[in-house]
Amino acid sequence: MSAELPLCVGDVMTGDVRTISRMATVAEAIGAMREAGVSSLVVERRDVFDELGLIVVTDIAREVVARDRAAERVNVYEVMSKPVLTLPVDMQAKYAVRLLVRFSVSRALVVDSARAPVGIVTLRDLVLRSTPAGAEAAG
Repeated sequence: MSAELPLCVGDVMTGDVRTISRMATVAEAIGAMREAGVSSLVVERRDVFDELGLIVVTDIAREVVARDRAAERVNVYEVMSKPVLTLPVDMQAKYAVRLLVRFSVSRALVVDSARAPVGIVTLRDLVLRSTPAGAEAAG
């Protein structure tokens, strides 16, 4: 009789992490998002003691578009979220869901043991993959 391993964040995450400098313009971030077909970018640390940031389409909508600001004149650091919720790659998916719900966020950065970003996981991906029907479809 074999015990089934629990679903972990690393099993569900999107592993292709796109990054951008905090000094880049929002226009550059939009271009990078379009090119990669993603809705968020990881904002690089200033140094090893700094925390990672995240810029998401909703940040741009709220802070730039809705306020009629010029994307070419706004830097990423002005609109990004920082610090962001980070999850270890080996955390069980059910606990990741609880954290995202508790903090009312739709996505989190996935990091390895050295705190380097290795992926992004969304609440949608976690819920759809960790429910019985989602697990059957993935398997």
